[in-house]
Amino acid sequence: MTNRVFKLPDIGEGVVEGEVVEWHVAVGDSVSEDDALVDVMTDKATVTIPSPHDGTIAVLHGGVGDMVAVGAALVEFDEGGDSPADSAEEKQPEPEKTDEPEVDSEPKAPTTPPPATTEPVAPPPVPAISTPAPLPTVSTPNESTGDSGGKALASPAVRRRAREAGVDLAAVRGSGPAGRIRHADLDAFIAAGGMVQGAPPVAYTTRRSDVEEIKVVGLRRKIAEAMTVSKRHIPHFSYFEEIDVTELEELRQLLNATKSAEQPKLTYLPFIMLALAKIMPNHPECNGHYDEANGIVRRYGAVNLGIATQTDRGLFVPVVKHTEAMDVWQAAAEMQRVSGAAREGTASLDDLTGSTFTITSLGRDGGLGATPIINHPEVAILGVHKAREMPVVRNGEVVVRRMMNVSSSFDHRIVDGANGAALVQALKRLLEHPALIFM
Repeated sequence: MTNRVFKLPDIGEGVVEGEVVEWHVAVGDSVSEDDALVDVMTDKATVTIPSPHDGTIAVLHGGVGDMVAVGAALVEFDEGGDSPADSAEEKQPEPEKTDEPEVDSEPKAPTTPPPATTEPVAPPPVPAISTPAPLPTVSTPNESTGDSGGKALASPAVRRRAREAGVDLAAVRGSGPAGRIRHADLDAFIAAGGMVQGAPPVAYTTRRSDVEEIKVVGLRRKIAEAMTVSKRHIPHFSYFEEIDVTELEELRQLLNATKSAEQPKLTYLPFIMLALAKIMPNHPECNGHYDEANGIVRRYGAVNLGIATQTDRGLFVPVVKHTEAMDVWQAAAEMQRVSGAAREGTASLDDLTGSTFTITSLGRDGGLGATPIINHPEVAILGVHKAREMPVVRNGEVVVRRMMNVSSSFDHRIVDGANGAALVQALKRLLEHPALIFM
């Protein structure tokens, strides 16, 4: 009857514990060898632990969000193959015993009915059924429509709409205070063709007081910890700018129209990546890590750009490495590869580490500005917003140009305001004159 204990195996160099993110089995489940047991997250990756052999799950050690040390008990398998069945059989006679007295009481019931005590009990429900029937026929709504048989309560705007629609407000039931008729009541009345007196949407009349508690575990916990470290330790300063990308848009459209089938479709990001790689040698303070524990700033020659990517499992930052050695097509292809792997959950540890500067693109959701949080231990981040047609003044005339806002944040301990602004202005110059990116 002893259980076979399966311990959390060594799942990576230097890993001493893992967080239980999701159980794929429950107590009593039968599993086969290599079936998924549990997802465990470490500081490096999320790993699915498979079953080492066939068996029945007897005990699970640790709930979702709990930390389990490497070498500690993770799952116990039931060694007695027949024991679960036996235990089930032992539990069956208990309900049978409880059922037997109920069966005995039922035959006694028909023998006892000679007294007419059970028969008179039936009549009471009959009048009770007849009472609700007239309730729907009562025209209570008509009484609530008017104040006291007088003019219906409604705002001037509602009255005007009613007149234009040819609706008599006396026929509409108001759901507001003191029976006041609201736009929602009039909408419901018109939508039903006058068949209903007015039924306000649930959203207007129902108060919601439910509270859902969701445990912060796994990737969401990691994101929370990283954001806390960044905001607690890094004094951010932000810088905003708008960039005229009209010429860049023309170049992008031309390249997409003439590209081969094997080449990826170009967005603005590959051009921004190449522009950053070109200007970073002149702004080395922005392309590095700050090791505050040792008081060291590491400036990198390689421009490894983290691309913030939203997935169903949370925010990932896959990395396009050595952007300085790529052309626009290679940058686009590699960006699509690593961000796609992050969304599909197939990104390797190498794909998710080693960034020296991060880009977060908010273009799809629009917005005029933001204050992006630096990806610790980096010292700078760039936010890209949606490009849109805007009226601007050029040579004393108002013209329509395609404008894009960018938001940036810098670690003020390492990057001075003038240096951060200089980086963004250099980026602006290249994006507004895209030929310079390739010179």
